[in-house]
Amino acid sequence: MKVKDSQSELAGLMLNIVLWVMYCIPIKVKRGPCLIKGRVTGLKSTQKKVADMAKLSDLIEAFIKQMINDTDGTIEIQRNELANQFNCVPSQINYVIDTRFTTERGYYVESRRGGGGHIKIRRVSIEHKGKNFLMHIINSMGDNISQQSAYVFINNFVDYEVISEREGMMLKAATSDKVLMAAPVEVRGYIRASILKNMLVSLLV
Repeated sequence: MKVKDSQSELAGLMLNIVLWVMYCIPIKVKRGPCLIKGRVTGLKSTQKKVADMAKLSDLIEAFIKQMINDTDGTIEIQRNELANQFNCVPSQINYVIDTRFTTERGYYVESRRGGGGHIKIRRVSIEHKGKNFLMHIINSMGDNISQQSAYVFINNFVDYEVISEREGMMLKAATSDKVLMAAPVEVRGYIRASILKNMLVSLLV
């Protein structure tokens, strides 16, 4: 009897395993495409949000620059009011100011605590500051500089007509990652900074 009972239990267990496998396989087959589709849809949604944020940042940057152009080069804005105007969170305004209105781009920013986040933005003009001021900017570059930062400095010098567009193109070519590809990654920034500074000095002398 015990043998028969054991055999019955074993047969029942095997039957349960077979039924479980038959039950699970169709679920995986059916749900697989749905899961993939869901992930693709989520990825597209994330990409769209990133694109929308980038577009919004461009709009905010253009708006602030227009305000600066309409004045003597200095404006004072209230972060919360600007956020309401663009229907975004105040941190979005902070992001634009922190990344688009930096010192290396030719702007000086002062923030005041409280009061809805008052921010003063001043465009630094280098047109009539003389060589001493230009040398100060060159020295402020530091000993290590990325290609992106180098191009920002070069564009500013071109915009303010300190150097010509042709000279700007030559500087960009000389400091590009492509030209410095043979150098080890860890020292490229140092080499780029040295090249940029020396070429600028030679152009300004």
